[in-house]
Amino acid sequence: MQRKPSLGFWQIWNMSVGFFGVQIGFGLQNANVSRIFQTLGADIDQIPILWIAAPLTGLIVQPIIGHMSDNTWGRFGRRRPYFFAGAVMTGLALFVMPHSPYLWVAAMMLWVMDASINITMEPFRAFVGDMLPDRQRTTGFAMQSFFIGAGGFLSSAMPYILTRWFNVSNVAAPGHIPDSVVLSFYIGGAFVLGAVLWTVLSTKEYSPDELLRFAVTEKNREAEPENFASIMRGKSWHFYMGFGGALFFAGVILSFVLSQISSGRGGYSDGALKLNDLFFVTIGIGLFGSMLILAGFLKRQMKARNPFTDIIDDMFAMPETMRQLAIVQFFTWFALFSMWIYTTPGVAARHFRAIDATSPAYNDGANWVGVLFGGYNVVAAIFALFFIPKIAARIGRKGAHAASLLLGGAGLISIYLIPDPQLLWISMLGIGIAWASIVSVPYAILSGALPAEKMGLYMGIFNFFIVIPQLLAASILGVIVRYFLHGNAILALVVGGASMIVAAILTLSVNDTAG
Repeated sequence: MQRKPSLGFWQIWNMSVGFFGVQIGFGLQNANVSRIFQTLGADIDQIPILWIAAPLTGLIVQPIIGHMSDNTWGRFGRRRPYFFAGAVMTGLALFVMPHSPYLWVAAMMLWVMDASINITMEPFRAFVGDMLPDRQRTTGFAMQSFFIGAGGFLSSAMPYILTRWFNVSNVAAPGHIPDSVVLSFYIGGAFVLGAVLWTVLSTKEYSPDELLRFAVTEKNREAEPENFASIMRGKSWHFYMGFGGALFFAGVILSFVLSQISSGRGGYSDGALKLNDLFFVTIGIGLFGSMLILAGFLKRQMKARNPFTDIIDDMFAMPETMRQLAIVQFFTWFALFSMWIYTTPGVAARHFRAIDATSPAYNDGANWVGVLFGGYNVVAAIFALFFIPKIAARIGRKGAHAASLLLGGAGLISIYLIPDPQLLWISMLGIGIAWASIVSVPYAILSGALPAEKMGLYMGIFNFFIVIPQLLAASILGVIVRYFLHGNAILALVVGGASMIVAAILTLSVNDTAG
């Protein structure tokens, strides 16, 4: 039997550099898209629903790309063709996004940009599982986390740097994007292409035969779930049709009730409530039910396997560790999404006394948020490179992750409590530590519990539990801010902090097979 060899520091470095470019694109998106939306006329409570394209795209794209990359091998390798194709598309989307003339165009470009980032990002997660033995995966994902932090810092601070150091204009006429943002997107596109190309050219993938030999001795082969997926393939069309039908009708009924409340019909004395955002929840339930019905129909009619039913089968056959991590991810990413969409308007309103997205004070606040986001990414990069592997070795991976999430939750809540914007860097310490762990430790735990031949697919399915909380947040946070928080955007960060603390507590129940 042949064990997968350990890789040296610079080999792990080279295979991770591409994530630096991916995160620059992701960071520019997170720090500036809400600002672009508001500049083009979006109201504060419309922002979450406009963001819904981003997580919805990941929900669809990542498992498909994972399944495809698991079954791809050619002249350029298994994962690398997807890195490169996604990087080219991301670069083009970054060049076009700041020139969106209308709000609907900006929303469409967010969809394109996020699809492109997901095409690149998902194979990078599986790449660590392919290339590194289990004993090195914490280090491998921590290296990715380092580059995520470094890329996040550069992308978040770029408009501020261009304005303060190079005198690029930070203001623009109503309905136009400032030059500092436009130029940041141009530079970001170039970084995405260059960094991903570095990894593509400097790293050689193992062949399918080599991966098969390694898999015989890998612990994740032992951790593969019992042949539940094959059982589902033989006997589960009844389940899919029945469960899917129940979800479909539940979605239809809930959507009808919601339409009655939103329109003011049905005897609601307070008149119409603006609950239209919640249609994404009720319609989503119905659509998922429809997918299960389709899977059941295909299973009944077709004897041959197909990618669609394979993905559905494997989703229901997740290993126990993955199911436990899924719940942790749900609360974690709900918190992160609230931070990304509400920090800019929240800090601008509370600390800079500005709600007009075209005003100099608002843009000063937005730029300061970019600096703060850059700060937490610097903390994340340092913490990932120098501390995560050591702390995980001492107290275990799930202990390290739980402690990091607690600090992150406290950091989010403290943004509301700290009155001086210059002191918000204190909040970023906790958020940065949490971010370093979020983008590394769960994947290190997960990769040890997955069958090697389905690493890409399961990494893509795992993205469901990043996307679903973001879809839920996009649907309900606008309603929460409007009706329960009286339009006070910064209180959404307190909600997010509480959610992250819940995630920390749940982490302690995860079964980490290697530590």
